[in-house]
Amino acid sequence: MASCAALSLAPKVALNPAGCFIPAPPGQRFGQGMHSFQDRVVEYLPDLWRYALSLTRNRDAADDLVQDCVERAIRKQALWQPSGSLKAWLMTLLLNQFRNNLASGKGRPSPMPIDEMVSEPRAAETLAPRLDLADTARALTTLPEDQRETLLLVVVGGLSYREAAEALDIPLGTLMSRLGRARAALRVALGQNEGAQVP
Repeated sequence: MASCAALSLAPKVALNPAGCFIPAPPGQRFGQGMHSFQDRVVEYLPDLWRYALSLTRNRDAADDLVQDCVERAIRKQALWQPSGSLKAWLMTLLLNQFRNNLASGKGRPSPMPIDEMVSEPRAAETLAPRLDLADTARALTTLPEDQRETLLLVVVGGLSYREAAEALDIPLGTLMSRLGRARAALRVALGQNEGAQVP
């Protein structure tokens, strides 16, 4: 992590809301056409982080994934087409970075030893919603990767169907089919009937 002395590099480095330093692309300074792009990227940080957390299921890994994504977005800014959705492009970068991390073995969640898990007993009325959420999270892990990624982009990432199809580089019909299969599989995994509402 860069020290506070890096703040003297202000035009070459920016600080995002999470407190991470973001370098300007080579040969550029943040005041030269970068500001509006950077502001738009910062606007989507909460969505990127939620999506990263849903993919990695680990806060530290999600932080790292978002930082890698933002750094790549700033380096590759010239590749973004202003006619397209910036949010969809960023989600694509994040998903590709996640896949690259998995392929290299870097993105695999590390199991936590059971003796490090500390929790206090909870009252029954507060436990039921947590169990439902835990059941849903477990059911999500059983979905095929393409269905899970699609469902998370729409539900957690907040992308429209069109933007999600663009982010995954698939036709809209394929996206709708994957969503339908993912929702049906979740209903089965959660023991719900056909009429039950699944995200």
